[in-house]
Amino acid sequence: MCGRFSLLETPEEVAAYLALMELEAFPPRYNIAPTQPILMVIAGETPPPGSNRPDRRALLVRWGFIPGWVKDTANYPLMINARSETAIEKASFKAAMRHRRALVPASGFYEWRRDGNRKSQAYWVRPRNGATIAFAGIYEPWANAEGSEMDTGAILTTSASEDLRFIHDRMPVVIEQKDFARWLDCKTQEPRHVADLLRPAQADFFEAIRVSNRVNKVDNTGPEIQERFVETLAEAKKPGSVKPPEPDNQMKLF
Repeated sequence: MCGRFSLLETPEEVAAYLALMELEAFPPRYNIAPTQPILMVIAGETPPPGSNRPDRRALLVRWGFIPGWVKDTANYPLMINARSETAIEKASFKAAMRHRRALVPASGFYEWRRDGNRKSQAYWVRPRNGATIAFAGIYEPWANAEGSEMDTGAILTTSASEDLRFIHDRMPVVIEQKDFARWLDCKTQEPRHVADLLRPAQADFFEAIRVSNRVNKVDNTGPEIQERFVETLAEAKKPGSVKPPEPDNQMKLF
């Protein structure tokens, strides 16, 4: 799964990577959590002949997908991820998979390894080359009973690459830059046409760095949460008392 991630590049770097005209200023985000706004890139209008205007646009989305047909969110689960293998078959995601695919720029993500009775170990998983990446995403407009509207979204996951399975059996789907246009093209590319993109990253694409449990707290948003963690003998003997964050419980829907 993907329950936390980071976006550390500048707006100019992100815009260049995703072929956007420009982006509004935003600071580095070290600990992006569910229900917070996340940046997505979606297909825009086709520019007229001879124009250098890009055919993509940025969209701020609440991280936590709500299908348009949901009337009451009080008892609706917080869906931050969607399994790519079955998303097209699920009533919650099938319309978005067909009509509203997106890219989620990121610098990496966090994952937690559960090891028996010991406390869970957090890892910062980032590309070895330090480059920006883009997760596969889907989004959905949603309106409450009062008519207030917002866009909501989820990150697609797949089975973990072989070198990351020791941490968790799932990982976000990473769309390569050469495949951006095909993934975002919901007019001519049906889900079955882009199913080949929903695969694990190549082995050794990512490196996994052990970090402290400071990342578990949403309020910790500085670069220190990505510092390499070195376990002391005393810490190794402590019983399992710290659990990884549970996205469904850490925040209310609104």
